[in-house]
Parts: sequence; structure tokens; C-alpha cells
Amino acid sequence: MLQYHITIGLAPIRRDVTPRPGIFNWEKAEERGRRIVEYIETQYAEEHVTYVDLKGINPVDVMYNDDDADAVIQRFQAEKVDAIVLINCNFGNEEIAGRVAKELGKPVLLWAPVDDVFEPDGTRYTDSQCGIFGMSRQLQRMNVPFSYIENCAVEDKRFQEGLERFVRVACMVKNFTGLRVGQVGMRPKPFCSVIYNEGELMQKFGIHVIPINMAVVIDKFNRILKENQEEIREGAVRLQEMYEVDELSTPNLEKIWAFVLLYKELFAEYRLDVCASECWTSMQLGLGAMPCTSFSILADLGYVIACETDVHAAISMALLSSAALGEKRPFLGEFTVRNPQDGNSELLWHCGPFAYSLKKEESQAKMVNMRQWFQVKDGTYTLARMDQENGNYSLLAGQCGTTEGPYTFGTYLWAKFGNLDRWERKLVEGPYVHHMAEVEGQYEEVFREFCKFIPGLTADRVEEG
Repeated sequence: MLQYHITIGLAPIRRDVTPRPGIFNWEKAEERGRRIVEYIETQYAEEHVTYVDLKGINPVDVMYNDDDADAVIQRFQAEKVDAIVLINCNFGNEEIAGRVAKELGKPVLLWAPVDDVFEPDGTRYTDSQCGIFGMSRQLQRMNVPFSYIENCAVEDKRFQEGLERFVRVACMVKNFTGLRVGQVGMRPKPFCSVIYNEGELMQKFGIHVIPINMAVVIDKFNRILKENQEEIREGAVRLQEMYEVDELSTPNLEKIWAFVLLYKELFAEYRLDVCASECWTSMQLGLGAMPCTSFSILADLGYVIACETDVHAAISMALLSSAALGEKRPFLGEFTVRNPQDGNSELLWHCGPFAYSLKKEESQAKMVNMRQWFQVKDGTYTLARMDQENGNYSLLAGQCGTTEGPYTFGTYLWAKFGNLDRWERKLVEGPYVHHMAEVEGQYEEVFREFCKFIPGLTADRVEEG
């Protein structure tokens, strides 16, 4: 399962120089470093983040020399930090900043508080912004990617937004690195568009694809039907309460709930983070039912499953879920048809796997031939797709709003774009397929920052105009 809790190391730094009046005042730098760390830990605390500070690392809780850097590296490694915030308290120390960042190999956020004290005699105690330029250049020379927040006060909204964005980026990096994708069955024969390169994913990104044979799936499914009859019957009753169920679906409600138990078992047994699953060919032949509606139930339980064995889609959904810190449910809404009533609106659709919690309140939930039918609620959504051509991987991300359009079957969203022609051209010219993943919220900037930390993955976008 994906992990949505991030541990961040807070590393205030001052330059190690002979004290003198003015900008290299040790006490001022150390005092502001401690104050800023305390402010971050109290004012920006939230359920998805744990902070690790430098208390006790030395008498002043601010690092400034090589010995401090050694101790900071050891502490952050012991605490298994997922990311680091380098806080420049005066001019800073670019040497140890670069060494700490390089040795830890985690996403780095670089920031300095605004220098706002000018005494009547012209004295200023810190040149923190100046140090940002030196520290950033050192990180560049050491090939350490980093995010940064513009020079501002820690209380500034820009800092709050920048830190929040970095937390989301760190969550994406944490989950992407070593991601385990279950592949249940083979792709449908005509779907050449979802072909992927398993070896490249492992070599380039450390992503492991775990194949799960359909014979194993069938054996597990039949066992679950026999051993979990009471739970399956209760699940079938729940489905009848959720949907207007047609006559084709009614005899298969227990099988649909058995799929829920099956995938939960697969995730646990194979230690999967996400899954790309066969859904409408061998499932019908081997099990006599389809798992579309069960994918919806599982999505609301926090399981990320892409249909039609689309591995790149599953990875894209994992990134969207991580960007949202697990608080929103990603879905796979493919570009399908243009809205005949609006030239900049597109039907994002699939036959029925979207999380039930995405349902628009006034949209009636139906189950037709074991597939959900409903319209997705209004809002702003981020779209994303990771794909490749000739070994070159890129990640497309953008945003859309919602609008009204004709009623149709399946689960769907009428998406409003600034320039749909440019989106169409981007998907036609590649390297992307029309299977785009979506999640509620605005994370386009988060995706661009994320790509900084993944060698071999290029950020891509559709320029609106």
C-alpha cells in the first residue's frame, strides 16, 4: 500500500567564520534558526508530517562545521527522513549544506528567512538571501536537485504554500522509489497502446512489476467464494443499497464482493503498492463476472487499481494519490469524445471503476451488467500520465474544471479545458495514450517539482492559450 506520512529533517545552518560586528553575528543567526524550527514544528504540524530537528546536535542546535554535518547525517539516517529542509540562518555554509544533502540523497528544500533588521547605524546582522545563491550553486555543482522557496518570512503565506508543496513532492518521491505494481493478468489483445517495458522501469526507476497469473487468481477467487460466504452475502446487500441494480448484475453481486476480498488478499500477499488489472476478457471467461464495481469499492478503501492492465496508468494514479497525500481518490478517466455542446470540453470516461465517493450528489448510481453508472462531482482536477518513447520517459500533468454535457453510461466527468485542441494534439503526437489519470485538486506545479528529483523523467505540460 502507498504511504502518506513523511518525515522531514529541519537543518538550520550558519556560516563558520570568525565573529565580527554586522552580518556574521553568530548569536543572531543561531537565535533565528531555533525560532524558525520551533515555528515550523508548531505552526506547520499536520497528520502527514513528522519533523526531525537538530536539538542536542551541538550546544546551539544549528549546524556550522564538518563535525556538525557528520552528526546531522547520522541523525537523519537513523530517523529515516524522507526529505530535508536547509534553513539558511545567515550567509550559511554551502560546503556542509552540499555534503549533508549529497550523502542523504533525499529531496531537498532550500530557503532563507528574509533579512529585515537594519540598525540606525546601518548595521545588519544577517545576509541570508545572499547565502542562498552560494548554497544553491554548490548543490548544482554536486548534482543535488532541490526545490526552493523565495526569500520571505517563515510566517509568510509563500512559505506555507512552498512547504506544503514540498511535502507533497516528498510523498511522491517516497512512493515512486521502489514502487511495487501488481500486474493481474495480461493486457487485452487489441490494447497495444498500454504496452510497457518492465525491465526499463526497474533499471531506470527501481519500479518492480509483480506478475500475478490468472490461474492463481481463479484459484483464490473460488476459495474466497467458499470460505467467506457470510461476508460476501453482507457485501451483496450493501451493493443493493448503493445502486439501482439491473437484472444482469443481480445474480453476480456476491461475485462482485468476492472480488473486493480477492484484491485485498493480493495486495497483502504480494506487498503491492498499486495494481494494474485485467478486467473484461479473462475475468469473464474464468470467473463469470467482472470486477469494475469492486474497483470502486476498493478505491474508497485506499487501494489504487488501474483497469485494462495499464501499468503506466497505475503508476500515474499512484503519483496523483501521493500528491493528494491520500486524501483524494485517483481515477482513470480516458479522453473519449468531445462535448458536442462545447468545443473545449471532453468526456473523461471509463466503464465503471471510479470510487463511489466521487459521485455527483444528484447523479443516480446504477449498476448495469456489473458496471457502475454515475457522473463525477464538480470541481478542479489534476490530470497526469507517465509514458515513454524509445526509452525516454516523461510525465504529463495539467488541470481541468468541470462542466455539463450529455448524459451517458459508465462513470464519467465532463472536463472543461482552456484549449482542448492542444490537449488533443499532445495525446496524438505522444508519447502518451488517452488513458489519463485524474484526482481532485490542483497539483500541476507539484508534478513539475517532483520530476526534478527523478533522473530520467522529464516534466511535460500542455500550454494553455
